[in-house]
Amino acid sequence: MTTQTEIRPAGEDDFFGWLPLFEGYCRFYERELDDAKALIVWNWLRDPANPLEAALAVDDEGTPIGLAHFRAVPDTLTGTTGCFIDDLFVADDHRRDGIGRALIEHVHARAAELGGGVSWITAAANTEAQALYDSLARRTDWVLYEMDA
Repeated sequence: MTTQTEIRPAGEDDFFGWLPLFEGYCRFYERELDDAKALIVWNWLRDPANPLEAALAVDDEGTPIGLAHFRAVPDTLTGTTGCFIDDLFVADDHRRDGIGRALIEHVHARAAELGGGVSWITAAANTEAQALYDSLARRTDWVLYEMDA
């Protein structure tokens, strides 16, 4: 990661910089992204009443090159509030530059302000990202279940 990379909250004027990153994230997980879904997620991120937040990694020209969507979550087993990372994505040409690590560390700092830790999930086949994750956090034995709408 260059010293010029900045991690900061997404702002009102970041939509058109955020959108290609979110499109890349959706494409990576083989999910369709249409205008309606993009606007729903962006409005969640901009709504102070919604817990979802976004951090952007921006290069020295101010162009977003990575994103983290995360939210504060209570942990009943510890009696603390931490953060859950919902989405993490770095543009292909900036991978292996420390951007993903910097985004996770940004969320970790936010979780520390709240008094808790950070958790996230990833696809079992996402082994490249898991190499980074294994260097930052411990892998758990939890099993994820989902029910469709």
